[in-house]
Amino acid sequence: MKPRSNLKSKTSQVTVSPVMKTRSVPQFVRLLLFVSAGGRCEFDGCNKYLLEHHVTLTAGNFAEIAHIVAFQEDGPRGRSEVRPADIHQADNLMLLCPGCHKTIDDHSELYPVATLRKYKTSHEQYIHYMTSLRPENRTSVLMVTANIGEQAAFIPFDQVIEALAPHYPVSRPGKLIDLTSIPILDTASLETARETIRRGLIQLYDAGGETQTVKHLSIFALAPIPLLVDLGTRLSNKITTDFYQRHRDTESWTWKPDGVPVSYAFSIVQQGTDPSKAVLVMSLSGKIRVQDLPSNIDQQFTVYEFTLKDMVPHPAFLRTRADLEAFRTSYQALLGSILDSQGIVKELHFFPAVPAPMAVLCGRELLPKVHPGLLVYDFDKQKDGFTFQLKVNAHGHE
Repeated sequence: MKPRSNLKSKTSQVTVSPVMKTRSVPQFVRLLLFVSAGGRCEFDGCNKYLLEHHVTLTAGNFAEIAHIVAFQEDGPRGRSEVRPADIHQADNLMLLCPGCHKTIDDHSELYPVATLRKYKTSHEQYIHYMTSLRPENRTSVLMVTANIGEQAAFIPFDQVIEALAPHYPVSRPGKLIDLTSIPILDTASLETARETIRRGLIQLYDAGGETQTVKHLSIFALAPIPLLVDLGTRLSNKITTDFYQRHRDTESWTWKPDGVPVSYAFSIVQQGTDPSKAVLVMSLSGKIRVQDLPSNIDQQFTVYEFTLKDMVPHPAFLRTRADLEAFRTSYQALLGSILDSQGIVKELHFFPAVPAPMAVLCGRELLPKVHPGLLVYDFDKQKDGFTFQLKVNAHGHE
């Protein structure tokens, strides 16, 4: 019998080494990244299509997959405070052209993690939005801007695109009626602004205009309230029209997805002695008191107040499309109630403290041969009171 060896077996001497990370991105993650990026470079402002050669147009894969937090800790942005547990997860990857990949890695101090994630998120959200569009979701965009006080209004078009989803604009930048070069100082300048609105809408609605083929209009407007009411009376009721509101809290035009529903109420706050004379006060964005009305509104006038139900008037109350639609219905009911109460009222003195889209609707919802003309007033800070601005009729003007 051979003597037993004192040496341990080779198996017992093998040291198991730790699993080494591979630079290979899993196939499914690669697929997910290419689809999310739309096959385009995700560097802000590049957007190069990466599945064909930019000169010969030969099909091929010309993309590079870049890590936001580097594969190695000593790589670009590799010592990020929050290092992903899986360095190859899709949230940590960007699809880039070779030039942009080199740029972000050679100048990592200019392109930190937060910046690259912002680029990635913005690009992929845009791709998701664009690939969800359908031909029936096209809309013609109308933007109306004017000076409000001493401030010029401006509507960023990227906010318009965001607010429209799932609709999308048929052209960029749509139709712009820019009144900012017209200082609204007196009756003459106000009439110039009204004429500019009239001419702009003729171009929009005439044969060959966008609305003749699209049959859908989306309105974004920032202007003094009287001009918005005037705008509303000039809008066609034969074209489906959506209205948008600028929200102060988010500084965007996107309607809130939900919220506590807003209700409206109207009542008579002063019973007049002359049934042919009526006043409509809209206390929505702020409170207008009877004693704040000009001296020509005396005891002969019946004063109707339209306000928020169970809520103090404030500028940020309008949050959802449903709230705007509820306003439309309540406003129509109020006009009907005034006619039922007083019979024929040729002129309705109108004092609005309302958000922009509601001001437009106040003009658009007037019915020819049914509703009275509106004598529109606005608050004048210099005179510290309300002054008459203009008169509008249903689809007619004075």
